[in-house]
Amino acid sequence: MTRWEARDRTIRAAGNPIPGVMGIVNITPDSFSDGGRSLSAAAAAEHARGLIQQGADLLDLGAESTRPGSDPVPPEEELRRLLPVLEHLGSEIAVPLSIDTSKARVAELALARGASIINDITALRGDPDMVRVVADSGAAVVLMHMLGTPRIMQDDPRYDDVVSDVLHFLAGRIDWCESRGIPRSRIAIDPGIGFGKTFEHNLQLLRNLKRFANLGCTLLVGTSRKGLLGTLTGRDVSERAVASAVSSLAACVGGAQVVRVHDVAAMVDAIKVWTRIWGWGHSS
Repeated sequence: MTRWEARDRTIRAAGNPIPGVMGIVNITPDSFSDGGRSLSAAAAAEHARGLIQQGADLLDLGAESTRPGSDPVPPEEELRRLLPVLEHLGSEIAVPLSIDTSKARVAELALARGASIINDITALRGDPDMVRVVADSGAAVVLMHMLGTPRIMQDDPRYDDVVSDVLHFLAGRIDWCESRGIPRSRIAIDPGIGFGKTFEHNLQLLRNLKRFANLGCTLLVGTSRKGLLGTLTGRDVSERAVASAVSSLAACVGGAQVVRVHDVAAMVDAIKVWTRIWGWGHSS
């Protein structure tokens, strides 16, 4: 087994200071970064195996695009894309599987087939049955902040104070989940880089991650290939591997315990080099 136990229903290995790498497996025709690449079940399963060989500590499987401007798909379509991939993977995957969904039916069926984490961009607000599914199953959950919905979130996002507003929202969702039977040890939080934030909002959140780490939950951050990096570098989505690794490493130094990335090998190498030079937790 790896340092992440496949049947551990927490999202972070206890006592391990080295950040974990969550590899992204998109099973959609319209993902902003790699739409269609892993649309077939066999291709998606092969991609998942490849990410594990590159060093992924866990995988995040998504069968519905949440890129800016996207529309939701029915649960039947999400399941049509997702379940064959889980069948292809079977019991061979020795890292935890996360399911990127906000639908209770999708979550319930995926958990019954071996997944152990639900990554919900609505922070369990999108489907009233989701909290029951997570609580009853013993799954871990990622609560993400998003302003609005994917279709409209980037139209004109505004905050009084983006860091305080997002922090307050996530603290409230943690309390809400705990009151409904999901312990803090099974909760991770994600400030939602690129989900209803401007370029400056994203920078402010990344500069203040330590405030989120103080909430007492695993902190997950995803900057991989996002528009923020395109603005900073001028590079196309397919050319942002270096920027993704650097921004994700900066997030780790700032307090993130898990980073969600497309380019797993580059991220694993970045963590290895940093750890060898500085150890972990050295930020100066």
